[in-house]
Amino acid sequence: MRITGGQWVNHKIAVPPGQGVRPTPDKVRQAILNSLGPWIEGASVLELFAGSGALCLECLSRGATSAVAVEKSSKHAGFIRRNAQPLKALVEVRVQCALQAVKQLAEAGRQFDFICADPPYGDKTAPGQRSESWAQRVLDESVLPALLKPGGRLLLGHTKRDAIEWADPWTERKTLKHGDTWIRILELAASG
Repeated sequence: MRITGGQWVNHKIAVPPGQGVRPTPDKVRQAILNSLGPWIEGASVLELFAGSGALCLECLSRGATSAVAVEKSSKHAGFIRRNAQPLKALVEVRVQCALQAVKQLAEAGRQFDFICADPPYGDKTAPGQRSESWAQRVLDESVLPALLKPGGRLLLGHTKRDAIEWADPWTERKTLKHGDTWIRILELAASG
């Protein structure tokens, strides 16, 4: 894996071995960041289910100013730190469950311009059933909207077979499809 654009283009990203992590592929990250364009410059980023930290490092490479990476595995969090160190990238790494981090960050009054969540994929959503995937659980977290600054965006990765649902306050801005991977970019609906 490598960073696909910005000041650190082509810098290699170490990925934890084994089945415990499913990194967002280079082409998908490149499509995400290209779709955001200059909007990412100056942004504060929160990456949930960070794995190797590839998404937040990609954002920082393209001009984001700060990043928080949340990863439950301390072993994987070590990869985030090792990937950030040679770049002198300032990434705050939190070793904890993503949903627990969302609640704690909201309680602390933290806010971000861009929240990235490309969690482990869920099973196929059965007809007439609601998804029980991590992607749906993130979207259902009631304090999540409080973490976004005005004009902020939420990136949510899931598999095509996982029929996630959203309602107010979320509105879909864009969907990027790459094989079985669907990336939704959502924002808070304008109030009023």
